[in-house]
Amino acid sequence: MPGPLDGIRVLELTQIIAGPMCGVMLSDFGADVVKIESPLGDGIRVIGQFAPNESKGYHVFNRGKRGIVLNLQTSEGRSVIHRLIRDFDVFLINARPGVAERLGIDYETLSAHNQRLIYLDNTAFGPEGPSAGRAGADIIAQAYSGLMVGDGKVDAQGNPTLITATTPADFGAAFTGAAAVCAALFHRERSGRGQLIETSLLGAALTMQTSIASRQPVSDAILVQPSRDAMYDVRARGGSYRELIEARSGIRSLTGSAYLLYYGGYQTADGAIMLGCVTPTNRQQVRNAIGLTNADDATDAPGFNPLDPGAASVVEHAQRNIADRFRSNTTEHWLNRLDAAGAPASQVNTPEDILDDPQVQAIGAPLQLDHPLTGPETLIGPTIRMSDSPVEAQGPSPVLDADTDDVLREHGYDDDEIAALRASGAVGIGSA
Repeated sequence: MPGPLDGIRVLELTQIIAGPMCGVMLSDFGADVVKIESPLGDGIRVIGQFAPNESKGYHVFNRGKRGIVLNLQTSEGRSVIHRLIRDFDVFLINARPGVAERLGIDYETLSAHNQRLIYLDNTAFGPEGPSAGRAGADIIAQAYSGLMVGDGKVDAQGNPTLITATTPADFGAAFTGAAAVCAALFHRERSGRGQLIETSLLGAALTMQTSIASRQPVSDAILVQPSRDAMYDVRARGGSYRELIEARSGIRSLTGSAYLLYYGGYQTADGAIMLGCVTPTNRQQVRNAIGLTNADDATDAPGFNPLDPGAASVVEHAQRNIADRFRSNTTEHWLNRLDAAGAPASQVNTPEDILDDPQVQAIGAPLQLDHPLTGPETLIGPTIRMSDSPVEAQGPSPVLDADTDDVLREHGYDDDEIAALRASGAVGIGSA
């Protein structure tokens, strides 16, 4: 059965992660995604490359697409986009504001060739405002949005450090972009009209912080303002970034010290375990599973007030007892007991080994592909299931310039025209 976006054609002019990952998602939904690259290729091709123009990052963020090479510094190359766009439903771009206009591939220009076009423009800071024209990247969005401070990490010298597990702003923008494209396609089915979609790394990073960055005056006066004032004091006296982070940590300790006893990690005899217990019922399930009494942990006892000055010692006493219990036996032992009690818990896995996990395999995450240049590889495939329009990967990432001629032929170019474009330097890697 075809995917939900079967028949939809996407022309993509993106690089690195946010835009390319959006294209991967649309490809998984069944769209025919054609990626435009410069003669030098997407910059991520050479980041950690293991063969000329081939890297794991490029393979991951561009699987399921076909690729063409256009030199948009030439008028002939730009004319190719103007001709191709008539046959496409969606155009994806992630570039600094002004680049698309300078190249003549902005929404106004392309929609004049195709009024039903859905045009997704992802930028770092958004299309307008004092920072709109600034260069950006995921790490910049982390810093600007507050997400980096929220993560609360500093390096050995006390400098701010990025969120290293992933690129949250990039992925957030990719997911919201793909959702917006699908919504715009649905709207077009009803109205017949295309439209411009604008997303940003900043917007994605803010969306991840709705409960933190949002303001609720009564709650904030009790739980946030004291630490906020402490941060202002650090800034006013020229304190260090480390001091700023420590001042802000009061928000976390004040609002969640007792709560975090059962919503956090502990070492076991042979590894580590993570608890995800929010409700009083879940917390009691953990106590029952590891054998804690009310004397060991009184944080849920009647009359306990986490805002009381003496609450910290009660929490510290409970934390020591919980930690001692978990260190006394293996991860498997404790998981068996916690699962039997119904408490949310997990071992702490490493990403390098996760594709071997039986549950990960059961949801169909490992994706076996054969790349035409580099051979077999296992990537993470789509993890969404749809009963009537299956979601599936459409193949490996494209070899640079491998599909240029085929795509041009599909859209009306004959062999003589293609040869002329190659000779002019408008298309193909020979135009570098």
